[in-house]
Amino acid sequence: MDGPVSIDEPSKTQLYYCHNCGFNTNKKTILIRHLIHRNLKTQMCKDTHKNCNYKTLFYTSSTNHKRKTTGKKQFKCNMCNYCSNVKANLKVHILTHTGEKPFKCHICNYTSKYKANLQVHIRTHTGEKPFKCNLCNFCSNQMFSLKRHICKHTGEKPFQCNTCDYCTTNMENLKNHMHKHTGDKPFKCNICDYSGITKAVLKSHMRKHTGDKPFKCNICNYCSASMGNVKTHMRKHTGEKPFKCSICNYSGITKSVLKTHMRKHTGEKPFKCNICDYSSSQSGCLKTHLRKHTGENLSV
Repeated sequence: MDGPVSIDEPSKTQLYYCHNCGFNTNKKTILIRHLIHRNLKTQMCKDTHKNCNYKTLFYTSSTNHKRKTTGKKQFKCNMCNYCSNVKANLKVHILTHTGEKPFKCHICNYTSKYKANLQVHIRTHTGEKPFKCNLCNFCSNQMFSLKRHICKHTGEKPFQCNTCDYCTTNMENLKNHMHKHTGDKPFKCNICDYSGITKAVLKSHMRKHTGDKPFKCNICNYCSASMGNVKTHMRKHTGEKPFKCSICNYSGITKSVLKTHMRKHTGEKPFKCNICDYSSSQSGCLKTHLRKHTGENLSV
């Protein structure tokens, strides 16, 4: 990769220069595109029959695009229903059945199914970070991290859900998102029967058992087991209400508060009493109502 490139702030002429080849433009986004295509391998659609202009920095996005255009998955696993249009992917998949991790670190006991993962791991011993951004001072020990970082400059979100319009810069985020469609909650608590869709959600849940509240407000003494809760709490100090009603001028500090408000417009009352025909748009109102039947402080 070529040396660092500086991008000047907009001047009266508004010209941005590549200091490697002399290319210049009056649009910063065009210079960024030039720098990326100059230094990083761009994946392009190879279907010449359809005159497709698709291109991306990400090999994964390129293969996903190919699947959409061809629909063929000719390589099938004989142990499960997995199939792929890439033979190498099938070979790697087979290792999930055998448990084999053929790539071993010669310094520690690390092993992996993937040669590329081993190469990245070795750099944790050497400290090498050969992949450098030519727009800022970011550097990484793996090319994928650099490509993902570049998305912050370009705004590209190459990992797309095939069920809805969700897209992200991160494959892990996409995997976690897919659990919302499948209902799968693979991360299970070893103390109670709770399960979550992400490792981070489970980690936050575990703090209910340990009592740990590591996330603290820097204005008052509020603390929480969840960073998200602290972010929401901070809006009480700032007055920020980012969740806005599309029908009236109401706005709320959380998505769930807005969802409850929207029921005033829709008339929806999903919280129903199992003793009489009472129903409400809020769970708190249902709890209060239930006390009329039982006289107890019930939780629902």
